[in-house]
Amino acid sequence: MAINQEEFKQALQQWASGVAVVTSKSEQNGVRGMTVTAFSSVSANPPLILVCLNQSADTGENIDQNQKFAVNILNDQQQDVSNNFSGGSSQEDRFAKTGWYEGVTGVPILDDSIMALECKVVEKVRAGSHWILIGEVEATVCRDGEPLLYFRGSYRKLGDR
Repeated sequence: MAINQEEFKQALQQWASGVAVVTSKSEQNGVRGMTVTAFSSVSANPPLILVCLNQSADTGENIDQNQKFAVNILNDQQQDVSNNFSGGSSQEDRFAKTGWYEGVTGVPILDDSIMALECKVVEKVRAGSHWILIGEVEATVCRDGEPLLYFRGSYRKLGDR
């Protein structure tokens, strides 16, 4: 028998993860983005990553339309960006409050993120309440900085205790 949702969430709080914002753009909906912590590399050859998005998230609609997205890894000074893209505000407000530009593939790249991966969707798998998107990396941006982390329900920085 599976554990309940609360037990599962409590257990996962023991896993420290980086904080990312997934962004996309479509002609129909404009720019969209959301904060995620479920992100991982999959393969170096070809360069593949995966990200998990809640099926109810409107950012997924854009990705379905254009089959492209970016994963922006936030730096340790971007807690406000993470909170901004976590929900509660409109997509227009999210992007109005955060500096960004179009990457080489046309997807939004957030200013000051320490890394951005521009991807095209190669596979989409339904898993429970989420979609697992596997993306082939078509372009990268790398900058200096330290990552923003999430652990035990709080933001953290490298070196925090």
